[in-house]
Amino acid sequence: MSGLIDRLRAALGALRAPAPPNPPAAPAIGVPEMLGAVGAALLSSSRAASDVEEILHSLATAYDRPHLRTFVLPTLVLVEDPGVSGERTSIFPVTGGALRLDQTGDLERLITRAGTTRMAPPDVVDELDRIRASRPRFGIVVTILGHAILTVGFGLVLNPTAAALPVYLALGLIVGTIVVLGSRLATLALILPVATAFVVTLLTGMFIAPIIGDDAIRLVAPALVSFLPGLTLTLAAVELTNAQVVAGASRMVYGIAQLGLLSFGVFAAITVMHEHAATTPPAQLGPWAPWLGVVLTAIGYTLFSVAPRGAFPWILFALVVAYAAQTLGSVLVGAELSGFVGAVVVIPVVHLVRRLRWAPPSPVMLTCAYWLLVPGALGFIGLSEATAGADGAANTIVQTFVSLVAIAIGMVVGAGFSRDVSAVTRAWRRPPQTAPAAAQPPSR
Repeated sequence: MSGLIDRLRAALGALRAPAPPNPPAAPAIGVPEMLGAVGAALLSSSRAASDVEEILHSLATAYDRPHLRTFVLPTLVLVEDPGVSGERTSIFPVTGGALRLDQTGDLERLITRAGTTRMAPPDVVDELDRIRASRPRFGIVVTILGHAILTVGFGLVLNPTAAALPVYLALGLIVGTIVVLGSRLATLALILPVATAFVVTLLTGMFIAPIIGDDAIRLVAPALVSFLPGLTLTLAAVELTNAQVVAGASRMVYGIAQLGLLSFGVFAAITVMHEHAATTPPAQLGPWAPWLGVVLTAIGYTLFSVAPRGAFPWILFALVVAYAAQTLGSVLVGAELSGFVGAVVVIPVVHLVRRLRWAPPSPVMLTCAYWLLVPGALGFIGLSEATAGADGAANTIVQTFVSLVAIAIGMVVGAGFSRDVSAVTRAWRRPPQTAPAAAQPPSR
């Protein structure tokens, strides 16, 4: 009897309770949604807004939707679809962190395959999600070791002194540990650049710099390589050169703010130490040291950024070409404009090499080359020396921005030259089309 009463109560309660609302249907994934997802992923792989817009337009044309319009900012992509039911604009923000090098390579191959085979848009989006969710093939220890090697290589390029090498290695391990572990906490990641610059500058200035007789700021700069916004500033200059005013200006402000945060950490450490003794730079190593630094930079970048399998020789090749061209440009046109020569040379060479079947996609090689051309280290040193009241700091800052513009113009010229050569090559290989023969009048 009691069971019957319980069932009656449950039935009456079901009648009184409103029916649960039907879950909203998942939006269909079409070409506009695919373009938004691809554009957001490209921005996460450190591509300029102008390059992203060009890629999205080519992809829309491949899917017979050339009327789709895209507007790209550093943190979001807008896709406008002027369909039969009226214009519809969708917003696709950039979510997640920056892509690793192996993810960047998979992304480039996916875009090529989608444009060639016209994959279904839902399949493209699913593949993008799989790429983002893929785990790195290197663990935490290898990643930290890669950051230490990268610091030593960057130090040999910037300030190659024998006494500084063990300092670079130790600071690279410390900063690498902070970056890998601290970046997993969102709250800590906000103050990570300031805190890291403060800690390493304080330790270096109090205990290391007086012993080896070198400047603390120049010892610290290579260790903060993962925080230096040189690539960000270079992309901003490229976007401004391509009339991407909103994207370029916002990215430039962000890069300068990052430099300011790092410099504030250095200034705070110097204030705590109550002094910043300017020392005579020690004797540098021979001309072989920067070339060894290039090799170590390739090794460190491969481990720290998790390059695709088999990409190390190609990354090293791109770095050697970039540094050799930059060194030649320094002799021909001066140090400030040497980045122009480096960018003009390395971009066509990389685009030529990528045609080889076993070579990685060009963004994998070019991203590493831009890090070697990066003027962010010089900008950080200049701002830090300015906060410390060092002589010649303002001149270093001016030289940094001159280098930025030179590298940006070189990238634009190099990319344009590569596109022109590719167009001429395709036209040369295309068989000539014979004009149809004129119709003969019927014979009588």
